Amino acid sequence: MQATMKLTEISSDINDWFSGSGPLADVVVSSRIRLARNLAGHKFLGTCSDEEKAKILNRLKTVIMALDLGDEIFYISVDRAPALNRDVLVERHLISRHHALAKGPRGVVIARHEFFTAMINEEDHLRLQVLKAGCQLADCAEQIGRIDDMIEKQVDYAFSTRFGYLTACPTNLGTGIRVSVMLHMPALKMTGQIDKFLNAAKDMNLAVRGLFGEGSEAASDLYQLSNQVTLGVSEKSIVSQFEQTIIPAVVEYEQAARKQLLTQQVDTLDDKISRAMALLQNANLISSQEALLLLSHLRLGLNMRAHLGAETPAIQRLCALRDNTDGGNGCGLSIRTINRLFML
Repeated sequence: MQATMKLTEISSDINDWFSGSGPLADVVVSSRIRLARNLAGHKFLGTCSDEEKAKILNRLKTVIMALDLGDEIFYISVDRAPALNRDVLVERHLISRHHALAKGPRGVVIARHEFFTAMINEEDHLRLQVLKAGCQLADCAEQIGRIDDMIEKQVDYAFSTRFGYLTACPTNLGTGIRVSVMLHMPALKMTGQIDKFLNAAKDMNLAVRGLFGEGSEAASDLYQLSNQVTLGVSEKSIVSQFEQTIIPAVVEYEQAARKQLLTQQVDTLDDKISRAMALLQNANLISSQEALLLLSHLRLGLNMRAHLGAETPAIQRLCALRDNTDGGNGCGLSIRTINRLFML
């Protein structure tokens, strides 16, 4: 179902993946799967004229806007959008920074509740994305696979029986799948053990990026972990490895570090949370970088109370703050609100 929507409505909404809910949500903020696809019979975007890009855009837009996704969908012309509006889309993880800054005809189809986007003329002709709160990669895979199948019934993808799906970048060749999770790991950082995670990721040939993907820094203790190999492995095996091996190991690292904070460095933990509350409540000017770090400490405090039953003095004060979106959970400031502020 198609809908008309303004970007101001997007920026003011609190949608599902901001909720701070979902499996393992205290560490796994969100799960995302992207698929890279190109249309047969067209050049890759690097050698495309604007005229050919427009043809690709119109073809894919027509097909995707007609899909029944069980949610309202709408289209935004990225090349015509003001820079500020493009920044909103990047901050909401609805388009990539590359898509925002690219040249020529390009656009994005977005589901009303933001679980699905289709970037047209990003690096490839089509980048499909499904995004969910917490650790829900299997659900993401099922949903994006179904959408991809619906599109493939109406267009011919560039495909090789030898290599699989053909993509602009060789690192996406094969399945064209990029599996990623956004991880909140402040305790590993506070205890000086973050290299343990980074080295393990490197050993497993995984990419570690910042909040906004490739080229961004790991601000506010948020790390985006994704696969790098797409050739010679199936989508199912990549998702399975993440859900059964990689994510449990990472969550165990972070949760062990949180317990260490409680047993060995509780004064440090209390100080971080107290400083975060004081600065966020009283500072007249604050940079976005500092705000993200302080919100990270608040999120840690709330999640330690919710999942570890921790009741340090600072966490007690944090939970006494009034918040109208609390929903009666007994905690003055809700994880939902912190999550939304934290991710924006």
